[in-house]
Amino acid sequence: MMELTKEGQAALDIILKAAKDNGIDVKGGKIRRTSSRFCLGVEHGDYNGTELFGVGTDRFIWLAYKPNGTKKIRLYSANFPDDGVIEFEHGDVPEPKSESNAATWGRFPYGIDYILRREGYELSQGIDGVLYGNIPGGGMSRSASLCNNLILSLFDANDIEVENKLAIVDLAQAVENDYIGSPCGKLDQTMVLFAREGMATYYNPKDRSIDYVSIGAGAIDFRIVVLDTGTDRPGLEKSTYKIRRDECEKLVAILQKAGFDISCLADIKDDALYEKVMSKFGQTYPDLCSRLKYIFNAQKRFYQMLEACKAGDIETVGRIFRADGIGLRDDYKISGPELETMCDIVRTVPGVLGERMLGGGDKGASGALVRAESVKTVKNAVDTAYPRSCPDYAEKYAVHVCKVVDGVRIYEGLL
Repeated sequence: MMELTKEGQAALDIILKAAKDNGIDVKGGKIRRTSSRFCLGVEHGDYNGTELFGVGTDRFIWLAYKPNGTKKIRLYSANFPDDGVIEFEHGDVPEPKSESNAATWGRFPYGIDYILRREGYELSQGIDGVLYGNIPGGGMSRSASLCNNLILSLFDANDIEVENKLAIVDLAQAVENDYIGSPCGKLDQTMVLFAREGMATYYNPKDRSIDYVSIGAGAIDFRIVVLDTGTDRPGLEKSTYKIRRDECEKLVAILQKAGFDISCLADIKDDALYEKVMSKFGQTYPDLCSRLKYIFNAQKRFYQMLEACKAGDIETVGRIFRADGIGLRDDYKISGPELETMCDIVRTVPGVLGERMLGGGDKGASGALVRAESVKTVKNAVDTAYPRSCPDYAEKYAVHVCKVVDGVRIYEGLL
């Protein structure tokens, strides 16, 4: 029997109390734990067709669940107690993008039921479940972790086997795109689902291949540090993320109309092709071409980062991570004031190898790669400077020092 960590046991205690208080029977069931993710590159590259590289991190969503012998799904989230128990029968959910459930976390299990049925999966068995998570909102893929967890748990309860795990990624994306209305790509779902402890996940969208990269010998001891600004980011459908995605798709359409043989911005890799596009459209569409500038340079940095990681050259990985953040801030214009405040603070600390905003943008969390011996200094710097710069979030921000973990784990015999 796999044992829970100290944090896992604390999560289980919260879940068991919530189950008792809300009449949710999970006794004898399973616990599925899904991770958060930390993207090393290319942030915002998934919907632009770039290759992706990242790790699973130890901020989680835990779901205790068991089949209930009915067609009902009964779920309670200890993170959103005001929403109460989400209860519905398979097939009886609000229509996609309904205003009635736009403000409740229940839109995710509703959407999963809707998408699974739309895609032909027969769900005859409901579940009772209680969730609890400690993933910060914005930047570490909380919604992707939740979707992966619920889909896998419903499949388990209904004895549904999926041979190609990428189908889970597609289903989870469809929940957010088609039901909720969030225009996310596939980076988050992929990085969470395939994450392995101690390894980085490398995804190539051209052939949908998954490879794993270990950090090369001789690498310095470093930590992944997530800097939660305490800000509350709305869904991607309500953020600058949607605007940036629309801009990138608009530029692709313009270039295709002009005779360029591309299907996405990632197809522009050659220096000569890039210069041709910029010289022809840079003055006419400066903002759109600025988005291309970020993607083009981020792709070049991506391959450099990959090789540096394999060689154990974490200092170079950090420098590229920082350069990517400057591109996201200045060219892609997807960051936000609190995110950049965090970056400005930690950038001054010796031992910080690189820093940038994380995730969809506007609000949420920034991240940093930090020498192990400098982590305490980073935390002290943030504790001193961030409340002064952002007093509205002085009681809400947090610094998370993260480990690289498996994306999905199952625990049995604990309930």
